[in-house]
Amino acid sequence: MTNNGASLHMSYAERNLAYWRRNLAVCVFGSFTTLVSLSLLLPFLPLYVQQLGVANQADVVQWSAVAFGATFFGTAITAPIWGRLADRYGRKPMLIRAAIGMAIVMSMIGLARDVTELVVLRLVAGLIGGYASASIVMIGSQVPREKAGWALGVLSTGALSGNLIGPLVGGFLPELVGIRGTFFVGAGMIALAALTTILFIREDFDRASDGRRRIDNTRAEGATSNWPVIGALLMTAMMVLLANMSIEPIITVYIGHLGVAVEDQARMAGVVMAWSALGSILTAAKLGALADRIGGWNVIIGCLVLTGIVMVPQAFVTQWWQLAVLRGVMGMTIAGLLPSIAKLIRLSVAEHNTGKVLGYLQSAQFSGQVIGPLIGGQIGAYVGLNAVFLVTGALLVLCAGVNAWVRRRVIAQNRCAAGST
Repeated sequence: MTNNGASLHMSYAERNLAYWRRNLAVCVFGSFTTLVSLSLLLPFLPLYVQQLGVANQADVVQWSAVAFGATFFGTAITAPIWGRLADRYGRKPMLIRAAIGMAIVMSMIGLARDVTELVVLRLVAGLIGGYASASIVMIGSQVPREKAGWALGVLSTGALSGNLIGPLVGGFLPELVGIRGTFFVGAGMIALAALTTILFIREDFDRASDGRRRIDNTRAEGATSNWPVIGALLMTAMMVLLANMSIEPIITVYIGHLGVAVEDQARMAGVVMAWSALGSILTAAKLGALADRIGGWNVIIGCLVLTGIVMVPQAFVTQWWQLAVLRGVMGMTIAGLLPSIAKLIRLSVAEHNTGKVLGYLQSAQFSGQVIGPLIGGQIGAYVGLNAVFLVTGALLVLCAGVNAWVRRRVIAQNRCAAGST
């Protein structure tokens, strides 16, 4: 709540200028912790499905895929709703809600009695959770515009690190505490994130002004408030995750075609996936900072083209380590996309709509995570494994062309607006 009448005339970002660095550190920790907890089940998810009474191997694979995707599906549905509520009631309450909700549901997953309950609880985790999504809304709303790319890149690094470390932790933790006990450990980690959020996140939010504030639209870095531009950015965000996830359903089979022994395929697949995440961790913050210097549109177009190009040789590798190296390079090029997209959206909407539109961004991303494996699996089954890389690469280059066209349109609009003033 604001402390004096003069601060009521300041924008939300101006009043929270002193807090964003500390809030960024807490959000990075919270995003890392919650995503470690959500992804640690990946190595033993099929085993848990079997433990819940599913015996047939094909059914185990199917139920595991449904349970895994349920969380992404739930988050895609509710992210815009939570973003809108963040604009109305503040960003910190959304972070607390997400952390406490996920901690409770994670504990309940450890008590599931059958596979249906597992799927439903994973869906509920997505519907009420989304700490990383809420973090993007908070930091994207508070960070100064000239630092937005770097800050969102750092936040992305925390999330990517959580997704990388989670499966590694999940590989050995069940041996120590059991499969069900692992979920309680995860719940405890998320509860710690909730506690740090409650104690250390600072936010100056005034519902009377921030909840209904209408500020003049600004034009910076080619920003515009028209929805076609925002729609193009949301489509690009979906494509980023679609491209990254399209190979996931078939990566173990693809490695098998490269001559890797059956007993080593799962392990090598994990290494290949880890290289992609590691590449993104190395460059996310740097590419975000580059977007602050040369513009978000330039980074988006460049990263889309480079990622599309790197996709092509993945279709023609002859050794598993070649695929791992190329996936690492792809992780490095793809890492600059989401921070740059979030930065441009931050600059393209009025402050009172930031949470809502960043919520749409999260929904687009999680939609890509759901659609990508479906498309990749179908192309791999009916056209061929190599075609997955070629089709995805072509889609990324096409997306780069769309963004180049939108960028030219934005520049032309801004010149017209400048000429009329």
